[in-house]
Amino acid sequence: MCSLWRGSLLTLTSSLNRRVFQCCRQFGRSYNIASCMPEAVAFQGVSDHSGLYKFSVNESDRFWGAVARQRLSWISPFHTVQNCDFSQGKIKWFEGGKLNVSVNCLDRHVHTCPERVALIWERDEPGTEVKITYRQLLELTCRLGNLLKRQGVRRGDCVTIYMPPCPLAVASMLACARIGAAHNVVFAGFSSEALADRIRDAQSSTVITVNQGVRGGKVVDLKRTVDQAVQNCPSVQQVLVAMRTENTVAMTDRDVPLEEEMMKEDVVCEPVAMDSEDVLFLLYTSGSTGKPKGLVHTQAGYLLYTSLTHRYVFNYHDGDVFGCVADIGWITGHSYIVYGALCNGGTTVLFESTPVYPNPGRYWEMVERLEINQFYGAPTAIRLLLKYGDEWVQNYNRSSLKTLGSVGEPINTEAWEWYHRVVGDGRCPVVDTWWQTETGGICIAPRPADPEAEIVPGMAMRPFYGIKPALLDTEVVTGDGVSNDSTGALCISQAWPGMARTIHNHHQRFTETYFQPYPGFFFTGDGAHRSKEGYYQIVGRLDDVINVSGHRLGTAELEDVVNQCPAVAESAAIGYSHDIKGEGECLPKTRSGKIMRRVLRKVVERNTDELGDLSTLDDPDSVHEVIRGHRRLRGDGKQHSTASP
Repeated sequence: MCSLWRGSLLTLTSSLNRRVFQCCRQFGRSYNIASCMPEAVAFQGVSDHSGLYKFSVNESDRFWGAVARQRLSWISPFHTVQNCDFSQGKIKWFEGGKLNVSVNCLDRHVHTCPERVALIWERDEPGTEVKITYRQLLELTCRLGNLLKRQGVRRGDCVTIYMPPCPLAVASMLACARIGAAHNVVFAGFSSEALADRIRDAQSSTVITVNQGVRGGKVVDLKRTVDQAVQNCPSVQQVLVAMRTENTVAMTDRDVPLEEEMMKEDVVCEPVAMDSEDVLFLLYTSGSTGKPKGLVHTQAGYLLYTSLTHRYVFNYHDGDVFGCVADIGWITGHSYIVYGALCNGGTTVLFESTPVYPNPGRYWEMVERLEINQFYGAPTAIRLLLKYGDEWVQNYNRSSLKTLGSVGEPINTEAWEWYHRVVGDGRCPVVDTWWQTETGGICIAPRPADPEAEIVPGMAMRPFYGIKPALLDTEVVTGDGVSNDSTGALCISQAWPGMARTIHNHHQRFTETYFQPYPGFFFTGDGAHRSKEGYYQIVGRLDDVINVSGHRLGTAELEDVVNQCPAVAESAAIGYSHDIKGEGECLPKTRSGKIMRRVLRKVVERNTDELGDLSTLDDPDSVHEVIRGHRRLRGDGKQHSTASP
């Protein structure tokens, strides 16, 4: 590794029908809500979490206005808290206000605690972590910001970043924010074709990458992928290349050696005053057709929402070490590794490896070594590690853990209980979080809540401050969607600061997708059930709902039952027009752990020439195995597509 990276770079109770965890540690048995959220002092009549939540949805302007003034550092104050109209897909927050996101994430902490660790880069090989202080991260960000300006990047441009989790990737994101450019982080597992699509749509003239990536003991030639991609991207004028390994790569006149050129730059880069609604970043997510859509997130509202959810969902306190093992290429990495954590002055982990490298104890060895307090991971990884047994967990000291979180999909009951009982020793609350790229941050989770509030395994449970869910009839759009013991399309009835503003270059698609299906509501695409107590449980994507003899069955519910079978490690339920019986030995999953149901549906429909981009899959060969298994089950062995093996 080059010298710059080294030197410039920290009680479950069970019953047959229900299992509930009572957690009193978040605030103590008696508490004043203002000691948790100081702004609540000004909210008349608010004395507990329930009252604060009601205030946040009934007095939305007062709530968000007070929190924004208190939590963010403004260059110029805002004059309007919100200006939103779902019928037009118009979302605007904190108009008139000016700020710089990098100042909120770096400078203000450098003024008070410059030597506090901002990032702990957990490299692929255990025990080789690199710690970067807020002062060092600000220096990296400023040097890189000045380099970008020298390379011609200007306010309003969009820089594409194709890098694994590493300090320079975070500095690249913050450098863009500092000089007023947007960033487009592309997961460093996508193919050259997928990368090229995103570069062209974002109209990037600058790409930042590394020579090679390292993951699970394997070296990946990322620069080669970029070289292939930019051949079909006439807008690209320069590629900045950092050195993750010592291996040299072919460089062209278009390529810029990142570390070498950064060292020529000054350590001071004046931050640009950005309007609250200027674009902060684009992040591409797959639509139901597999065609990616570039969701747009803006400055102030997104930063405020991610910082607030980071602090209160996970009960984060100054001095804690926050361990999110997602990739920075996904929204989880953006919101809870980078922006939310750094805005709060937190210490956040960048995880470069895999859950099973060099062995299935990797996560828990890291927890012991780094003394992680909050651990946030995907249910699919938890299910995988569960099958390896308890010993790999119990070999390591996890007494530092205070909160366990899950993200990406609903967590099944068996995995939840193992996570709580074994990983958390029965003392850590498990927060099963529901949110999306579109929502920007966590919308439904068991915490925050009043002291002694229950946590029900497998349920997201409670809406966050300012979030007002509604369950609407999937056949007829009627009612306000607020009755208990009901199931329907999960919608949100009023705007919140963290939500996406549009789809890049496709605002009509944005309104048609999210606001037209249920006029007056934001449509999430998910189905949910609200219990008689008012708790929310996500039942799966509505386009994944299975209709059997007129009964609509959620995939998450079916999978939860199947996963309780000792012989099943993981399952995916999809609908098909004919009866199918069989078993799946391996499922096509992305590296973030999501099962790619779109691919499974194409297989059972025998449309294997329409599988779309598979480069984000952790093991592309799994698709071919599913295709072969499906043919055996049908007993036809016939080739239905030239794309099939």
